[in-house]
Amino acid sequence: MGRSYIVEDAVEGYLSKLCEQQAGSVTGLLIGQSSTQRDFVVTATRTPQKEESAATAGNSPDKEWVIEHARQVSRMLPGGLSVLGVFIITDTDSKDTLTTLRQLVFAVENLISSEHLWNPADDDVTDCVTLHVNPKTRKTFCRTFDVKDPKSMAKPADWKYQSGVCSSWSMVSCCINVDMLVPLPDNRTGTENMDTSLKEELKVWAHQLESGVCLIDGKKLSEDTELTGGQKRNIRQTYTAQILLTPDDQRLTDVVQRCGGSVSVRGAVHSRAYLHSNKPKVKLAEKLLKRDVVSTVATRVQMLLEELLTSEEESKGSSRVKQQTEQFCLPRRVFCPVKVSGPVCVCDYLFSDEGLSEVTDRLKEMLDIDVDEEDLDTRQETPAEIPEKLCVFSARVETVESLEPKRNNYIGVAMASAVALLAAAVSVLYLSDV
Repeated sequence: MGRSYIVEDAVEGYLSKLCEQQAGSVTGLLIGQSSTQRDFVVTATRTPQKEESAATAGNSPDKEWVIEHARQVSRMLPGGLSVLGVFIITDTDSKDTLTTLRQLVFAVENLISSEHLWNPADDDVTDCVTLHVNPKTRKTFCRTFDVKDPKSMAKPADWKYQSGVCSSWSMVSCCINVDMLVPLPDNRTGTENMDTSLKEELKVWAHQLESGVCLIDGKKLSEDTELTGGQKRNIRQTYTAQILLTPDDQRLTDVVQRCGGSVSVRGAVHSRAYLHSNKPKVKLAEKLLKRDVVSTVATRVQMLLEELLTSEEESKGSSRVKQQTEQFCLPRRVFCPVKVSGPVCVCDYLFSDEGLSEVTDRLKEMLDIDVDEEDLDTRQETPAEIPEKLCVFSARVETVESLEPKRNNYIGVAMASAVALLAAAVSVLYLSDV
């Protein structure tokens, strides 16, 4: 028997609206949460129109464009929400369409999973869903593929619409301190090399976080404990968690290596995870919350590095790099309700030089959500205070010393990379107060 998909009825209305509005084929993403018994689809979003291909796209979807859209959307999903699969609206024969959907769902999952910094768990669901909607007959064809099996064949799945799918979902949230020091290679380190060094260190930190002790409402509960045990149905539960980390056995002060600078990530972030109402257990809450912590930190650092890489490309051709001190603020997290009955939110990241209107524009473009600025939740994180005095690092540092952790209320990334024989450029990145 195939998997069952319980789908918010607002998704049915959304797909019907797309059938009426669009002349050609339309692709998009299905977003929700998987469980061992069934999956829950809470929202869907069409792939944004690519201007240069609007006139020539026809019925053939742009795979690279769909993949990029999925990458951007996955960054905007808090713990408990993920891209479950893809849909297509076309009057093309279902057999021909299935081949296209198979290619899309494998490509999307491969890209998203490649950016994960955590190890897959034994209970992770590896089936992804594809949905074909015929705009003329309004018939739907739902199939799943095991994306971890390259030879996987399509399996039929049950697609059922229901109201209030996430109306009683629980939420687990936490605030966690981050403190890591990343040495950079002893050469003329560019942003790309910095990206590699940061990703490797974030993987180490993610593994440490994975083995951390999670307290829910101040208690260490058994993994098999049901979070909503004894509670009435359709009543939303909220929990506050703490993640306690054990310091690494080997401190950075024990390591001597030649380097051109360092990146320091330090401070606190707000994280949250949403849990389906089908008897969720503590084990699931811990997994989803920890993964969200890793994802939100990695996403913000990556977004900043992408901007630095763009600036680096634009500055090529300059006569020389001068010694300088720069300050950067990493984006802070902003939440937005999904606009269905229930507590579930998506998120975006707001840079210090942006306004809320830019967040609403991205939510419309990426998730096709119409939202007013006053509906955005900006209370969880506030702009960080940037110290006036900054330290300039020497390019000839050969020993990286671990800085003692400080109990501050921001997460910052301090970067120093060698750009000349005797000097180093310094960039200081701060995220937010929580």
